[in-house]
Amino acid sequence: LSADAVAIAGFTLDTVRTIPWQSATAAPARLMLDPAGVETIGSITEGRITHVLVRVGDVVKAGQVLVMIHSHEIMDARSALVRATSQVTAATAERTVAVAAAERAQRLFAAKAMSRADVERADAARATADAMFEQASAERERASALVEHLVGGGPVPSNADPHDVLIRTPIDGVVIDRVAQPGTVVLPGDALLTVGNPNRLVLQLRLGESAAQLVRVGAVVHYALTDDPTQRHQAVVTRIAPTVDTLTRTIEVLATPKSGARIGRAESFAQADIVGVGGTPAVIVPAAAVQAMEGDTVVIAAEQRGAGMFVEAVPVRVGRRTGERAELLSGLGVGRPIIVGGAAIAKAELLKRRSNGGE
Repeated sequence: LSADAVAIAGFTLDTVRTIPWQSATAAPARLMLDPAGVETIGSITEGRITHVLVRVGDVVKAGQVLVMIHSHEIMDARSALVRATSQVTAATAERTVAVAAAERAQRLFAAKAMSRADVERADAARATADAMFEQASAERERASALVEHLVGGGPVPSNADPHDVLIRTPIDGVVIDRVAQPGTVVLPGDALLTVGNPNRLVLQLRLGESAAQLVRVGAVVHYALTDDPTQRHQAVVTRIAPTVDTLTRTIEVLATPKSGARIGRAESFAQADIVGVGGTPAVIVPAAAVQAMEGDTVVIAAEQRGAGMFVEAVPVRVGRRTGERAELLSGLGVGRPIIVGGAAIAKAELLKRRSNGGE
């Protein structure tokens, strides 16, 4: 091939090499939201839902109000806060009077105008006033915390009622599920909405027990989405379930895509090859280098000749295969340069020359 032909073809080269053959298991997979990036938001009170402010697909920010629930609990909490605040005010006044009385008793005792018993009674009254103030302050903090728990911190919707408990999202994300409906009566703990981060995806596979035994955390998974099988991606195993699913008798394996960018959408299906632990050495070439040519299985060998390239279709015998690699049992020696990217173009050029009577 001339230098121009090589430039147009854009070949990428590799070499035949000997590496430990790693077992690979093909399995269906699906992309799912990372469980660590999903929050199911439930009711924190008993009451009736008055407003649901978001729909599935809405982008939300942490602290944003999603649902409002009419509940007497919030009014009880507000009343308790008012009472506690009043008690703090009264306890503050009582403590001020007791402190002044105790200080006056000390001065009169120093002037020998008051007995020690009267001084001790004044000190006891001050201590009692201090204790009442601390108790009232603690009650006010408790009541204030309950109100904050039921209302939360952040902006309050303009249509909010003093009887409404405000349910806020604790994380940024997108509403991916909505159970809450206006008019529904809920109890504490009832699920209302689910918020998740659509950019945090994991690949879920389910393997049989024998296949799962060959997989380790850190293993590489090669996968392609069902909707786009030509594009292959990589993920790394991050979790292997310690138990067998009682219904499917399979073991769940989760892998995190290597690319930081979002690839596909949650609930997209994929076909995956999960690489297991290493085994015995084998002669390996990339799977893309293996071509079918006029009834033979060949690998296109390449040799640089100046700016051009000499290419040759070498018949080979292939053993084990995965989506990424193929084992050569015969045909090419270790270290021989081969064409991987553009191998089909090289094959087409060889077939064209054969049809024209060339060797």
